This record gives sequence, C-alpha cells and structure tokens, in this order.
Amino acid sequence: MQTPIILIGPICAGKTTVGEKVAKKLKIPQCSMDEVRFPYYHEIGFSKKTQQHIREKQGFQGMYAYWKPFEAYAVKRILEDYKHAVIDFGAGHSVYEDIKLFQQVEKTLKPYQSLFLLLPSTDKEESIQILQQRLLQITDDNDVFELNKHFVTHPSNQKLAKQTIYTKEKSADTVAEEIILSIQKE
Repeated sequence: MQTPIILIGPICAGKTTVGEKVAKKLKIPQCSMDEVRFPYYHEIGFSKKTQQHIREKQGFQGMYAYWKPFEAYAVKRILEDYKHAVIDFGAGHSVYEDIKLFQQVEKTLKPYQSLFLLLPSTDKEESIQILQQRLLQITDDNDVFELNKHFVTHPSNQKLAKQTIYTKEKSADTVAEEIILSIQKE
C-alpha cells in the first residue's frame, strides 16, 4: 500500500471525515491540512497582519489570492513531514488559477498514486447544490458559497486526482472502504 493517502476536493466534500476513517482502519496517522497549514505558511513569510489588511481592502477574494503561494508551498512541506499518513487537503490547496503555482503543485503530487478527489456527484451542478446544503449548516457567507462553486468547477482538482470518488448517498465508512480497496489493488 502506498502512503501518503491524499484526499482533495471542495469544502464540505467529506475529506476530513473520510480521512479519519481511512486512517483509523489502516492504523496510520491522519493529518488535516487546515489544522497544520499556518506554520508552513509562516516559513515563507506569511503575515496575519498582511492577510487582515488585504481582507479589509480587497475582501475575501483578495485574501484568497494572498494565500495561494503559501498553499502551494504547504503542499510540498506537508508531504515531506507526513510520509506515512492520510492527508486531507484544505479545499484551496488543490486549486490554482496561476499556471506556475499549479504546475509546481502538479509536479509535487505527480509521484503519489493514492490521490483521491471527493465529489458528491458526477454532475457539477448537483455537486454544488449538495455542498451548498452542507455549507448552510456551518455558514451563510455568500463568499464561501461562491468560492466552493469555483472549487467544483475549476479544472485543477480533476487534473491532479488519480481517482475520483463520488460520495452522494454513501456513508463516510463506505467511501473509506472504497478508498482502501482501491489502494490495496495498486
């Protein structure tokens, strides 16, 4: 079995929940990028003060753009530090508008065969609707809804993933088993 096992996808796709179940079943560590990202960002000059200033002047989209180089760097670093784990990426860590940043991340992820994209449905509009319903349980921020729609429709995730798992009407345990079976075939 190859490790790390990497889960990518939009916000509320189930990456962390499924990642925890895969890790528990395989008895390996689980690492959620959203929980460990900021120390990596700080290694190359991330500033919460700059982030806040950008957010105030340019809104959420400006802050999102500010994060991108730090996110690309964090992808490389987390794979160095968590070689034998299930890693669930934050939704933005696999979506890049800047072609150079995308190519950097694509090169970093190329050797990893256990890289799964989680989406609710093969239909993008249906995925967006399902994810929006999940998001409504945690936020009513329209910026987050729009960003998640971008994460579903942007081609980065599909280009990076080695396999896509569609999760609609499946339990997290079922999705975890599907991932484990796929890995065992490699």
